[in-house]
Amino acid sequence: MVAFGVLGPVTAWRDGVELALKGPRHRAVLARLVIARGRVVPVDSLVADLWTVPPDGATSAVRTFVAALRRALEPDRPPRSKPTLLITEGPGYALKATDVDAWRFEQVMARRPQASLAELQEALDWWRGPAYAEFADTPWAHAERSKLAELRLTAIERQAEAQLAMGLAADAVPALDAHVAEHPWREDAWRLLALALYRSDRQGDALAVLRNARTLLIEQLGVDPTPALQRLETDILNQAEHLTPQAAGQVWAKATAAYDRAVASTARARLESTVGLLRNLAVTGGTGLEAAREHRLAAITAAEELGDPELTARVIGLYDVPAIWTRSDDQQQADAIVAASERALKAATQPAARARLLATVAIESRGSNSTRARAAAQDAVELARELEDPALLAFALNSLFMQTFYRAGLADQRDEIGAELITLASRHDLTTYEVLGHLIRMQARSALQDFTAADSHAAAADDLAARRELPLVAVFTTWYRAMRAGDQTAYRQAATLLDNAGMPGMLADNLLDLALQSLGLTAPTPGPTEPAADLLLEARWCLIAKQAIEHDDHETMRRALEALTPAAGQLSAGSGLINLGPIDQYLEELRPCGRTAGPPRPSGRGG
Repeated sequence: MVAFGVLGPVTAWRDGVELALKGPRHRAVLARLVIARGRVVPVDSLVADLWTVPPDGATSAVRTFVAALRRALEPDRPPRSKPTLLITEGPGYALKATDVDAWRFEQVMARRPQASLAELQEALDWWRGPAYAEFADTPWAHAERSKLAELRLTAIERQAEAQLAMGLAADAVPALDAHVAEHPWREDAWRLLALALYRSDRQGDALAVLRNARTLLIEQLGVDPTPALQRLETDILNQAEHLTPQAAGQVWAKATAAYDRAVASTARARLESTVGLLRNLAVTGGTGLEAAREHRLAAITAAEELGDPELTARVIGLYDVPAIWTRSDDQQQADAIVAASERALKAATQPAARARLLATVAIESRGSNSTRARAAAQDAVELARELEDPALLAFALNSLFMQTFYRAGLADQRDEIGAELITLASRHDLTTYEVLGHLIRMQARSALQDFTAADSHAAAADDLAARRELPLVAVFTTWYRAMRAGDQTAYRQAATLLDNAGMPGMLADNLLDLALQSLGLTAPTPGPTEPAADLLLEARWCLIAKQAIEHDDHETMRRALEALTPAAGQLSAGSGLINLGPIDQYLEELRPCGRTAGPPRPSGRGG
């Protein structure tokens, strides 16, 4: 995949390596086509943009520049084959780019107010200098340069707002100080700097900043400061309480200190409080998820040691963290939790407690193809519906989703579960489960070849995640978009998100290797002869089928035909991460073997 950079000198990268673009007029052609955003730019317009007085042969020169750009952008394109990136259309040329740093920057800024501090910081890091830096004096770049410059200044101010909202006032001061020095006419920047200084216990500096702003505006522009600046100066002089709202960290410190004083260290309530904390910690991803996983089993063990079955049931069932990946991150721990849940079920009599324990058994048995786990999920859903408890039903539906991989072709069932979760969660403000519903439908609609709907569910998940600070969601939506792009670079970038996601189960699936195989960039590697009952079930059977066909392995071909037949008409994209194409094409190649190898053996599968 080729990425283009215009937030600084104009350049391009292929697979992360910067391309050598010959001269300024080559880069001018490229810049002009990027600005056109996929529209055709006539050759005559390019000539007029490149030269004040076009020389003889200017049209031929433009064609030469275009040919050189094509060689740089698509070096592996066979001779005489049509270019796919810089195309000829009608009277001119168009650049069919999908990855331009300026466009990504605009997308981040369009998400106001959902764009997070981390997103804004990353977006500002894309800037390598003024936009279209070498074309500052060209009329055709003026509007685009001005628009991007204004967006960058706004981004700096929004970054400061986010830092102030998070209690990071001192961190905001250096960038704002430089910002007002370079752009002294931006009154909101002065306001933010004064507020950041005040919240950093620098009241005198904050007042000095506001005095400087007033002097500059009156003496150089002949205008008075805005009412907002005047009010801020008055409020700082009076040390108004609303200027220093309590940061989340202060609230947390006071609340935990009060809890430590009020609740004895040996109190059983501490175990339940611990699980609630672990549940919130898990959705933060990375080290938070790893810490939650590490301490969860310890909390269950401690509850069992107290000999209180009801407490044990509550400690197990309170950890209702939405789960989307169908391979356990720690199988030994999962087995221990299932065993503890089964022990607790023997003593549990309350329907709600039983439903939570049954759902836990089903979720922690993911990928096992266990009939007990499937029955547990179904019983949990039935109990939750009888109790009319929305949060419990969401947890139970999650467990049912985890048990819809016992055979191929169940994308319809998962789509129904996702739809019910979205409706239930949005009605009862269960945001994490609403996100889960969108991710499930993103996967299911991919398998059902409905990428328009899958795209909308990915966007909805991202939007909710940005508002509720759920960073793990981006792992799945970024992988989904890499699958949609069908591009090696996009997959490699997505793979970096797994390194610190705290989900070793995904790493164990060698997803990048599978993704590169799906693109035909690497040869299929020997995998399991009996795929796990998880999100990659159909994809792995497709790989098994492909290898069996290549090696004329009729027995494995017959097994693959039997396994994949229920998924006829679907794509092998149910994971939402990789797509090995229509399952029908594999069935077509497998059927001759199925007709000659005798009747298939009974599968013993239900539904």
